[in-house]
Amino acid sequence: MESRIDIPKVDPAAYQAMYALEKYLSASKIDPILSELIKMRASQINGCAFCLNMHSADARKIGETEQRLYLLSAWKETTLFTEKEKAVIALTEEVTLISNHVSDATYQKVASFFSETEITSIIMAIVTINAWNRIAITSKVIVG
Repeated sequence: MESRIDIPKVDPAAYQAMYALEKYLSASKIDPILSELIKMRASQINGCAFCLNMHSADARKIGETEQRLYLLSAWKETTLFTEKEKAVIALTEEVTLISNHVSDATYQKVASFFSETEITSIIMAIVTINAWNRIAITSKVIVG
């Protein structure tokens, strides 16, 4: 596979705007493991090899298990994830597949675990990884 465009080189300001979202998220209080689960699940849905490769390595570095990473795409079929994690994974799926809309039930489940400030950070984390997926896939960023 050959890369199409090097966006950071062509328009550094555009890329820096995306990094501003990352800076915001790094200051948020989202649990790092939960953050990586968000990134992994959205990237699985979007089929972004570059982000899957990066975030599976990042997740393992902070203590996420291989088993949970392998089973993340089938999270509804396992007991490996907490109810809190399941709520966020469900929200991640619905935001990523936004044309189906985010259900009130999914939002209320997340709201039962998190404050409005935390929900804002979670939504922004989901939106940000989806944007990164679209940049990487469209520009054909090379994995490895």
